Amino acid sequence: MAGCRGVLCCCCRWCCCCGERESRTPEELTILGETQEEDDEILPRKDYEKGRRYEVVKWMMVFAIGVSTGLVGLFVDFFVQLFTQLKFRVVQTSVEECSKKGCLALSLLELLGFNLTFVFLASLLVLIEPVAAGSGIPEIKCYLNGVKVPGIVRLRTLACKVLGVLFSVAGGLFVGKEGPMIHSGAVVGAGLPQFQSISLRKIQFNFPYFRSDRDKRDFVSAGAAAGVAAAFGAPIGGTLFSLEEGSSFWNQGLTWKVLFCSMSATFTLNFFRSGIQFGSWGSFQLPGLLNFGEFKCSDSDKKCHLWTAVDLGFFIVMGVIGGLLGATFNCLNKRLAKYRMRNVHPKPKLVRVLESLLVSLMTTVVVFVASMILGECRQISSASQSGNDSFQPQVTSEDVNASIKTFFCPNETYNDMATLFFNPQESAILQLFHQDGTFSPITLALFFVLYFLLSCWTYGMSVPSGLFVPSLLCGAAFGRLVANVLKSYIGLGHIYSGTFALIGAAAFLGGVVRMTISLTVILIESTNEITYGLPIMITLMVAKWTGDFFNKGIYDIHVGLRGVPLLEWETEVEMDKLRASDIMEPNLTYVYPHTRIQSLVSILRTTVHHAFPVVTENRGNEKEFMKGNQLISNNIKFKKSSILTRAGEQRKRSQSMKSYPSSELRNMCDEHIATEEPSEKEDLLQQMLERRYTPYPNLYPDQSPSEDWTMEERFRPLTFHGLILRSQLVTLLVRGVCYSESQSSASQPRLSYAEMAEDYPRYPDIHDLDLTLLNPRMIVDVTPYMNPSPFTVSPNTHVSQVFNLFRTMGLRHLPVVNAVGEIVGIITRHNLTYEFLQGRLRQHYQTI
Repeated sequence: MAGCRGVLCCCCRWCCCCGERESRTPEELTILGETQEEDDEILPRKDYEKGRRYEVVKWMMVFAIGVSTGLVGLFVDFFVQLFTQLKFRVVQTSVEECSKKGCLALSLLELLGFNLTFVFLASLLVLIEPVAAGSGIPEIKCYLNGVKVPGIVRLRTLACKVLGVLFSVAGGLFVGKEGPMIHSGAVVGAGLPQFQSISLRKIQFNFPYFRSDRDKRDFVSAGAAAGVAAAFGAPIGGTLFSLEEGSSFWNQGLTWKVLFCSMSATFTLNFFRSGIQFGSWGSFQLPGLLNFGEFKCSDSDKKCHLWTAVDLGFFIVMGVIGGLLGATFNCLNKRLAKYRMRNVHPKPKLVRVLESLLVSLMTTVVVFVASMILGECRQISSASQSGNDSFQPQVTSEDVNASIKTFFCPNETYNDMATLFFNPQESAILQLFHQDGTFSPITLALFFVLYFLLSCWTYGMSVPSGLFVPSLLCGAAFGRLVANVLKSYIGLGHIYSGTFALIGAAAFLGGVVRMTISLTVILIESTNEITYGLPIMITLMVAKWTGDFFNKGIYDIHVGLRGVPLLEWETEVEMDKLRASDIMEPNLTYVYPHTRIQSLVSILRTTVHHAFPVVTENRGNEKEFMKGNQLISNNIKFKKSSILTRAGEQRKRSQSMKSYPSSELRNMCDEHIATEEPSEKEDLLQQMLERRYTPYPNLYPDQSPSEDWTMEERFRPLTFHGLILRSQLVTLLVRGVCYSESQSSASQPRLSYAEMAEDYPRYPDIHDLDLTLLNPRMIVDVTPYMNPSPFTVSPNTHVSQVFNLFRTMGLRHLPVVNAVGEIVGIITRHNLTYEFLQGRLRQHYQTI
């Protein structure tokens, strides 16, 4: 044998032969116990180089996503400040003049003109792309959970979102621009690595990387984290947000890439904002769109401390109240959303625009009237005497005091209500955190109630809108109110009002969104004060536990209202009373390894399934079919060869047949092998195939699954071989991958992986296929393109195991295969939703 290099030499119980390696098929080699020499090297050297190149390109894409997201945030921030400054400068001048002349109605009309125009433009953009409405966080959460929401990551959605949110914020609505940044970053992450867009069809590049849903989902996770990092200047918080609230499927290698993407977004935005606003390029003075400034006590107040151990008790109580307020906010918003779904959305789209204009009208009138009537004139401290027209982001107490408003107040005083309402929301938050003067408890209470109701009414209507900043501002007013009460009525002079405002903001925001780890880190990074870690963490936990007692978080509520089959982190313990056979779908639509084009077209046009099991039927008269029908013969040969291959693989792993789950394989391997040598002219594999006979029912693969089938026909025994996607079948039909019955299946054209994924992520639709170009009698061999080893479960598997496998591996289909390799059902996302499992559990109890 040593002299037979390049020649296959093998000995078995009945033959000893030498021949060229190409003379044996893989099935024959498996039967004979031989392996190819190339199998010794699992991964060739060139694949290692390709893997390294793939990893380098992935890091480059992550960096590009971070930089692009930072630039998007810069664009939004620049134009929001520009429009807001223009509006407030005109209105402030008009108010000051009309306060003396008695023409305040004209000032109100000017403010209405600005706000209604901006809100009208934002509503029109949502009409162009309806999925751009809201913050986008529920939709991105669904996408990362494995549910594809149509249009959620399109370029047109990004354009409408970015332009719409800057008009919404500039229009005076109680919304924030930070929440939509998460959606914007996710769209950038989904689109940038593809180097193509459905909105710009003519712009395409030959970029063969990242043509799978898993890669795209990873980039969306990185983009969402970059959006949080750009909004709050919190790269670590953005990474944890993507892990905790966004991504359902995570891997160790993704963590470092997401953090790098978040850092890139933060410092890109920081670099440009510092250079544009301060002229000091490279100083990195403004880390994010929202910065809470520096918390420190006055040097003259020796008794002041940021917080003490005694204050933790008040923080816990504030967390409970914040959870109750958040649950109330979510309950009211849910009822309002249901009302919109019943009475607004079914009507013409113009009604949604009118609703947005109505909310803008009411908000503007409330802001103007409340500032004029309900505000109190407070004395300006000596450090506060500066102009009222500063709209730059504030970072110190002196700068904060520069944004106070003197509307309708005499000299040396300022209007505390107008200072909160007639400033950008970020400046109002800084006022509550760092204002040297005080706000009246009545003013704070009225401001909280008005802001609470109007922001609840605003969130969910047809404009791009965020909820983070309104919740922070509303909670800061609540916290500042608690500090004032403790100082004025209980006599606790040591407390620092800014700390209570921060804790109030955390309590209310935590009660609304029910986030814990990521929100804690975001708030710590925004304050640059690590000593706030313990009180913020305790407050958020208490707020979440209190709110969860009544309802879910606002994002989960809106996901539920949309009817999205979102999978939770785990199932209830009670669900383990169910097995996979209790929840699976037994009525299968399947394809054969070799199927006629007419059958494939019929299946694809009459179903909406994303994937189909590839099966063969167990026949009782296989030898007769193999002689008379080429199509059926090909399917039977594939079935038998796959069974023999599995038998050979199991023979290598163990000599004992006791542990084999398949009786079919056991019987195959237990058969006595003939000792006589076969004729050289006879095909060895064919002889092996014809030795096996098993009585099974009969069905022609020319037929498509029919609704007229009997129960016996519908649930016939089917040997499972793999899964093939709808997109793959359509691609095979579009590219004419088939062979005629008079030809061998080897004559069928072969497509590479790059050719199969060329149309990703939008494959052709079967209904757009021109059937006149196809011969319905041609046969398609799907076996080279199917997944021959998908994840499967036994019918007796507990539901908790099924759920964990499905969710952690990011599956969309989970075949249920019995002990003899026959598929008996399939589990999809719908079969694992909470509502479906509850219904099956009730049926289980009824049958006991």
